[in-house]
Amino acid sequence: MSKPDDRAVLVVGAGPVGLTAAAELARRGTPVRLVDRTDGPSPLTKALMVWPRTLEVFRGLGADAYLDKHGLPVHSFRYNSGTDPICDIVFGDRTRPMVIIQPDVEELLREAFSAAGGTIEWRTELTRLSQDPDGVLATLRAPDGTESTEEFAYVIGGDGASSTVRKSLGIEFRGATYPNVFILADTEIDGDLQRDAVHYYCTENGIMVLVPLYNGRFRVFTAGPPGMRPEDLSEEVLQDFVDKRGPGGLKLYDVSWQTTFSIHARHAERFRAGRVFLAGDAAHIHSPAGGQGLNTGVTDAHNLAWKLALVHRGAAAPGLLDSYGSERAAVAEGVVKQAEVQTKAWMLAKRWQIVLRDVSARLAERSGVFDRFYSPWLAGLTNHYPAGPAVDEEQGGRLRRPGPRNGRLVEDAALRESLPVDRYTLLVTGPRPPRLAELAETYRDLVTVRSAPGRRFSAVLVRPDHYVAAQDQTPELERIHGHLATLAPAGTLTREGHSA
Repeated sequence: MSKPDDRAVLVVGAGPVGLTAAAELARRGTPVRLVDRTDGPSPLTKALMVWPRTLEVFRGLGADAYLDKHGLPVHSFRYNSGTDPICDIVFGDRTRPMVIIQPDVEELLREAFSAAGGTIEWRTELTRLSQDPDGVLATLRAPDGTESTEEFAYVIGGDGASSTVRKSLGIEFRGATYPNVFILADTEIDGDLQRDAVHYYCTENGIMVLVPLYNGRFRVFTAGPPGMRPEDLSEEVLQDFVDKRGPGGLKLYDVSWQTTFSIHARHAERFRAGRVFLAGDAAHIHSPAGGQGLNTGVTDAHNLAWKLALVHRGAAAPGLLDSYGSERAAVAEGVVKQAEVQTKAWMLAKRWQIVLRDVSARLAERSGVFDRFYSPWLAGLTNHYPAGPAVDEEQGGRLRRPGPRNGRLVEDAALRESLPVDRYTLLVTGPRPPRLAELAETYRDLVTVRSAPGRRFSAVLVRPDHYVAAQDQTPELERIHGHLATLAPAGTLTREGHSA
């Protein structure tokens, strides 16, 4: 183990992404400062779909009771072509999401950060940023207008699509903006509408999505005409959209929030520059189709935090951080593509395209494609990471035996819940190999060993985020030793391969 760093990690932005990063760092004992230039939490409901993998992250932060109180489980996504049903994507216990409005998500994360000893510095703005290989200098403007420049070990930019951190690094935000304007509104609705399902109506007049909220209200999402502004909306205008695009027989009243916005599909050219990292909307933005935005940002922060914590305390080499950008860019790319495909499917206008879309969706439901592939992907359970500093090359090719896959989440949810989050776990099945004691001693600051009986020997190295890093089928544990050697800080091994 190398010497721990005593400098704090600066997190910019106290939305869901910054809060997740700060809470995950703080609970691992990493000193952290969380700043936000606004006066306090936003009351706007914004994002609201939380998928099972993200729920796991929140439960790991101690939010079980909060989720049970504020979350509304979603039984299915119900798709209609006009008012004709196309298909139902039904979620089981493993893939079922919850509707939790963003202010509630942020509150549970603030509670987790506070429980770990953290405080949020509101009305504190990052104005300048510079770095060298040894640290980052950040100039912060305090609420009274005074500025101070301080040194930090690392900086995380979780400060949204207009990220000051990203701009200060000169990182390009590539992509495009859809020509359509979209409308959001939270409202009461009178009418016969199932409350445990999200309802999609793809009509010749445009898309209409109705999402139930736990407080009895509904989120209305639809497309508006080019140039439409929030002040152009009224209850009468919204009612007209629902009448033309919804199932009929619905009456809106008591609209609590409404806005218009444009949809972008953009991503940063890189997610890291030296000791500074981008996460969430600062790194990538996309259509809300599929409800992945908040989830992708939260899991960005989760992926980064455990790596930073290990490096910061000297248990892992800085090279581990090289895996963040490649891993999360791969996930973000998949989310952007899926959201773009679904958004274009919503907006189809030609009759033959609509017929083809509807037939394809019905076939996907009947053949089980949604259950086997799409729902688990939406749930965040099938995202996988490429080989790199934190994932060993997969062995065996097409003939590999069934079992864990490198770069993929451990399948057993109960096992995931039982594993530590501040270190790797080596799961050994079968006879204990002779080199196990040596490995456990050499990497004692990085790895915990768990043994279980079994007829066939196997060793699976699981990361703190419960993805498989490497595995070995031979008692010599050469692949495990090799992978850990690349993670360990300098000085962990002598030339003979024993602990220093």
